[in-house]
Order: sequence, then C-alpha cells, then structure tokens
Amino acid sequence: MIERLGLAALRRLDPERAHGLALAALNAGLGPRGGPLTSPRLATRVAGLDLPNPIGLAAGFDKNATALGALSRAAFGFLEVGAATPRPQPGNPRPRLFRLAEDRAAINRFGFNNDGAEAIAARLARRPRGNVIGLNLGANKDSADRTADFASVLATCGPHVNFATVNVSSPNTERLRDLQGVEALSALLAGVLAARDALPRRVPVLLKIAPDLGDAELAGIAAAARGVDGIVATNTTLDRAGLVSPHRAEAGGLSGQPLFERSTRVLARLSTLTDLPLIGVGGIATPAQAYAKIRAGASAVQLYTALVYEGPSLVTRLATGLDRLLARDGFANVAEAVGTDRDRWL
Repeated sequence: MIERLGLAALRRLDPERAHGLALAALNAGLGPRGGPLTSPRLATRVAGLDLPNPIGLAAGFDKNATALGALSRAAFGFLEVGAATPRPQPGNPRPRLFRLAEDRAAINRFGFNNDGAEAIAARLARRPRGNVIGLNLGANKDSADRTADFASVLATCGPHVNFATVNVSSPNTERLRDLQGVEALSALLAGVLAARDALPRRVPVLLKIAPDLGDAELAGIAAAARGVDGIVATNTTLDRAGLVSPHRAEAGGLSGQPLFERSTRVLARLSTLTDLPLIGVGGIATPAQAYAKIRAGASAVQLYTALVYEGPSLVTRLATGLDRLLARDGFANVAEAVGTDRDRWL
C-alpha cells in the first residue's frame, strides 16, 4: 500500500522530476532490501556472466550510477546504468519525458543527458561488490568522431563494470541509428573490442539494436556483431500505431506495453540469424511476458517503463512468477526454455 500511495503521488508530478525523486527515495532506503532473488531454476549464465536470475534493469533508469547501492538491494539479477558519453552533456531541452498512462507506455527524448564518463567511472569504482553491473555506452551529440566515443567510454569505465552495451539504437541523438549499417557498425565494434582488449580483464560487450529494422537490416547486424558477446533487443521505437494517449504525437522513443509484440518479433527473428545470447527488452510488465521473451529466444530480459507504473516490487513478482512458470512446464532452468516457442513470433 505504501508503494501504491508513493506511485500515485509521483504520477501527479512532472515525469522527469518524479523520476529524480524516485531515485532519491531509493537512496534514502525506501526501496526493496532483500537483494537479488534466486533459485536453481532462475540462476543462469549469459554472455559469460553468472546471473542469480534473468531479470535485469535496463539502461536509462539510473543514467549516472547514483543509486547503485539501492538498486543492488532489489531483486534484479543484473543492472545496467548509463548511457555514458565521454564528456558531460545536458541532453535535449525539457520537457523530454512523457507518461502515456492510457497506453502503459512512455516517450522520452533525453538525448544522452549524463555526467560524463569520468564522473560515472568514479561512482562505479565505489559500487557494491557481488552484483552484476553493466554500463550503456553512448556518444556525445557534438562529437567529431562518434565511433571513437564508444571506445573512449569503455576505456574509462571498463575496469569497474561486468559488461558494457554499445548503444547505437537510441532515436534521440541525430543520425546515431545510422551506425547500425553494416560497414559503420563493423568499424565501431572493432574500435570498442580493441578498447576492451586493452582492459586489465575481459569485459563482455553487448550490442543494443532498434526495433524498427527489417529482415535484411537484422541479417546485416547479425553478421557485423559476430565479435561481440550478445545482443540486446530492443531499444525504443519510433512507431506510434494504436496509441490513444494525448501525448502520442510527442517526438522521441516509445517504450512500454505497445512495444512488447514488435520487440519480441525482432528478438525471435534475430535468434534465427545468430547464435549469440540475446537479452529481450520491451514491454515486460508480467511474469508471462518475461517468460514469452525467453521462449522467443532471450536468455535474459530487462525492464524499465513498467517500474513507473508498478514500482520496484514488480521485480520480485516477475522473478517468483517466472520461477513458477518454468516449474509448471518442466524446465529445470532458464536455459532449457530459451527459444522453445520461437516459431510463434516468426
């Protein structure tokens, strides 16, 4: 009841201010305290990472790595913070975050607002130990060499994270998605992997892609991504089909419930094009939806927008519900269920 009252109060505020207050509340100890939830069925290994459960926090919730302690006490199996860029930048003008309550969705056009790689690296260096924490890598809007920016952030922050995600799929930095082309993506990933090889230890590198891609584009990405450790599918969409909220025409990336089917179809299609482990993102708000992503081809999943509407207790409900669904269908672990219902989405 306290969580529901808190969520109702936050929804009366400007969304970006409400998000800042939610982070402050978590840091004040008002969030979950139990730590990562696990069981023999939920524990899994993805891209070289041992996860207590496959439910992760997507990038964007904790852009500047300011709530690592509080989030590490939640039930998440892993966390992803950022995106970080080499230099601090303010992002796009406000307002830039919109709730679409009628659609259980959100639209954002933040534009990689963050404190910069050095400040974020300093916070990551003080991170709680024993949790799997990754960083989303971005590029400065005014950079003369965006390809080099991704490698630069990894070089700065890589010693302090368990994995890194190359984000070329945000719709809110002009022409960023052009880097998903095969030639540009191959060059970018080569630079990032070279920076990874120079780190004191090996850090798995993931690639995050957009949901607004056709079959030929997905095939090109699968080919270019052979050197990475996994693919995150997907980021937010530019599609607005079926929305009813008054904010539906706002520019930016759409996340939440309307993205579920589109992102799951992309995930399933991608699973036929690559043997890399996939992380499913987009529209997850129930255990059944997390399970559907896994059976469509995801080895793990991430969420963000559903937390706006359901609160942090959702993570425990997802993990325990997923455990029950795996048991119901006779799976001994998450890995056994991966891709078992893929054809439904093709």
